[in-house]
Amino acid sequence: MRHVLTFVAVTATATAMLGTAAIGAPQVGSVSQELKDAVAAPTRTPANSARDKYRHPAETLAFFGVKPTDTVVELWPGGGWYTEVLAPYLKKGRGTLWAAAPWPNGIKGVQNLRQKDSTTYGEVAFAAFPVWNEGEPRIRDNSVDVVLTFRNVHNWRMGYQRDDKQDYAPEAFRQIFAMLKPGGTLGIVDHRLPENADAEREKSSGYIKTSTIRKLAADAGFEFVAASEVNANPRDTADWPKGVWTLPPSYSLKDVDRAKYEAIGESDRMTLKFRKPG
Repeated sequence: MRHVLTFVAVTATATAMLGTAAIGAPQVGSVSQELKDAVAAPTRTPANSARDKYRHPAETLAFFGVKPTDTVVELWPGGGWYTEVLAPYLKKGRGTLWAAAPWPNGIKGVQNLRQKDSTTYGEVAFAAFPVWNEGEPRIRDNSVDVVLTFRNVHNWRMGYQRDDKQDYAPEAFRQIFAMLKPGGTLGIVDHRLPENADAEREKSSGYIKTSTIRKLAADAGFEFVAASEVNANPRDTADWPKGVWTLPPSYSLKDVDRAKYEAIGESDRMTLKFRKPG
């Protein structure tokens, strides 16, 4: 009987693994030549390209189904790591790229890209996100094909960029839902907190549970489509002294155990795709 139970357990495990693979990272063949060209663009910053091994931009954008003809909003683009890929990709297909962030300081990184290379980045449009004040430029409701945000939901959860430090993730998801066309896609990548971890750690560690993001999306009206393990890192246990910033590229502990954290690499990340019904 023990052998039978063992066989059943192994079979169940294998089935679960197959199920994960079915919604996992897209195969290389599913990445279009246009995406490959955008990732290989000579306009990208070399230091950014060096991080492709952790961020898998071509496979991630292919999983989200971003087409070169789409109208895309990149939320909180920071210094423009993904902007360097998205801008030439959408420009070639005559799509549209919006960079949306806390107004007006949050867009400075992409503004700097435009100043350095107006030919490549001059067509990127700007808007506020979230929109808090009257008169801030906003993206029209029901006007966008895809909204993307990379490693930012934990910031909203932590109240980052707000003086009161209150969680505004529900309002952020509500505004995302409003800007998307019916049938539009929301793609999220974020640092993954294990489901059995104390939820209080979402408020300070930089990690967030997959279940938390799925609930935020569902409460806003989104349908869950699929998850990918393309940005997973099983070496990351998500319990570091300075949270996710202990790992590269931040190295918050500076030279303390730097080789250890370099060997671990960047964080374990969930990659989630949602759809606005319609």
